Amino acid sequence: MKIVFIGDIVGSLGRDMVYRNLPRLKRKYSPDVVIANGENAAAGRGITKPIFDDLLRAGVDVVTMGNHTWDQKEIYDFIDETDYLIRPANFSEEAPGRGMTSISRNGVTLSVINLHGRTFLPPHGDPFATAEELIEQAQTESPLIFVDFHAEATSEKIAMGWHLDGKASVVVGTHTHVQTADERILPEGTAYLTDAGMTGPYDEILGMKKEDVIYRFKTNMPVRFEVPKKGRSQLCGMYVELDDNTGKALHIERILINDDHPFEG
Repeated sequence: MKIVFIGDIVGSLGRDMVYRNLPRLKRKYSPDVVIANGENAAAGRGITKPIFDDLLRAGVDVVTMGNHTWDQKEIYDFIDETDYLIRPANFSEEAPGRGMTSISRNGVTLSVINLHGRTFLPPHGDPFATAEELIEQAQTESPLIFVDFHAEATSEKIAMGWHLDGKASVVVGTHTHVQTADERILPEGTAYLTDAGMTGPYDEILGMKKEDVIYRFKTNMPVRFEVPKKGRSQLCGMYVELDDNTGKALHIERILINDDHPFEG
């Protein structure tokens, strides 16, 4: 199975990068499944039904979320109606939605799991225990398991990668919006990347207007961060290939598209 994953989509610039580049990525990689993190898709905070629908129409198969899951209140109205929008599985048992879904292509099933870190982020349930529980369930259906671990601390994400080596097919980190250069296949066959990076404004700071962020650092005064609607943009993500029979990773590579790294077809 071939998978393209798109890192945190931020605002309209990020969405436009997906719409423009996903057809080219599909021609290059011929993925069976496309997964995208959409927790920043609506002006940097959460996701709306129209945006979710547009991402599906553009060719995304599964959308994962993170700490901004509930920022757009309308998500409560539709998250239970679709199998292809998942939120972190270690959220409260009272939370609507689901933390794992599965998608089948050509007789092969991939389980997709979303988890939320606890270091430097609001506390939730134990992501390590939740991962073990869901992977045990998923393995009854297929050995192909993809984990989006939405976490702040690189150490926590690396720990999850090693913890799930040989259990999950892929462990990829999201949330910090800066793509790391540590893609590898771990000894027991798990493809790992600490952070896939951000899809959105290129000349700003983590997707937010740089002037506001700099002002905050210089003055320590409160300021509302906003996502710009104009300017250069980028797409970050990764591509992986999995063995359909064992679930082990065969190949992993980062995807980075911006003016300094033009798309190479």
